[in-house]
Amino acid sequence: MANTIHVDVVNAQESIFSGEAKFVALPGESGELGILPRHTPLITRIKPGAVRIERADTGEVEFVFVAGGILEVQPGLVTVLADTAIRGHDLDEAKATEAKKLAEEAMRNAKSDIDLAAAQSEFATMAAQLSAIQKLRKK
Repeated sequence: MANTIHVDVVNAQESIFSGEAKFVALPGESGELGILPRHTPLITRIKPGAVRIERADTGEVEFVFVAGGILEVQPGLVTVLADTAIRGHDLDEAKATEAKKLAEEAMRNAKSDIDLAAAQSEFATMAAQLSAIQKLRKK
């Protein structure tokens, strides 16, 4: 199909999504990216947040939460190599809320700059995951 783009979203353990899409949106290092078929080639780091994939076959929007990784865009292919990738329907709001609270506590109790940075990173990831869950609910 000329008006579609192939999308692969993978983490170290498995392929999370592979299929044809009309549109992909995700959080890039410099801001939100929208990718259509025949997009200019690009490689960038991705930030924690929701990848939204408008499927070509059903028109449904797939949500995948990603935390860190690399995005590669070619005119007919989008590849998301994520450090963490979780299907939208597998996200657990209670676990994410608890992890966010634990990260807040770790930030308060940090004994070194390294501990603080790790806690801040975990906090940002959990906040992004909770935001992704909210977006999924609004779908």
